[in-house]
Amino acid sequence: MGIYLIIIVPVLLLSMFVQWRFRNKFSKYAEMQLSSGLSGKEVAERMLHDNGIFDVKVMSTEGQLTDHYNPSDRTVNLSTDVYYSRSVAAAAVAAHECGHAVQHAKSYTWLNLRSTMVPVVSISSNLLQWVLLLGVMLLVFAITPVVLAIGVVGLALVTIFSIITLPVEFDASNRALAWLKNNNGVMQTQEENAQAKDALWWAAMTYVVAAIGALANLLYYASMLFGRSRD
Repeated sequence: MGIYLIIIVPVLLLSMFVQWRFRNKFSKYAEMQLSSGLSGKEVAERMLHDNGIFDVKVMSTEGQLTDHYNPSDRTVNLSTDVYYSRSVAAAAVAAHECGHAVQHAKSYTWLNLRSTMVPVVSISSNLLQWVLLLGVMLLVFAITPVVLAIGVVGLALVTIFSIITLPVEFDASNRALAWLKNNNGVMQTQEENAQAKDALWWAAMTYVVAAIGALANLLYYASMLFGRSRD
């Protein structure tokens, strides 16, 4: 329990704070209308075309904060609020997702590596909690540490995936911000650019916290495994 309090609880509190801060920032900038009057869909299409990308469709998807780029069918999927909104937040998010499309078009190394890991990590994530639960039970009753060891390996893969995600997300935001700054037709004031940068920075922090959380989880179960092994 002591290890849990030292490793996991601080990360949970940090994650809660960052998520709250991000949602607060997004809500704030979602109420600030772009002086250009462009919608998220229009911003996305402009950025794609400016980067010579004409085979990626901009789609609307249900839910909040469900925005993502799908490399398999080459679509930029924007949540309804972002797709139709003409706010600073919508423009920032739309440009960020198009940043991933630009990465794909230019064969960005970290994106390719992340995409390669997706099938394995998806399978691992779905089974991981059950493997860890069973592994801990078997370890407590001194039956075998093998199952928990398998769970720790799965956690290691998830952690590596989370860490690889960081340069992918930061690079997409950097591409988005550079494009927005150089296109006065989208964001026409320095204030709008600063707001977009702030929104994307807090969005990036959610991925940083996720990586820290994955690492903390890995350390917790690894310490349990190796601590009991030494006993």
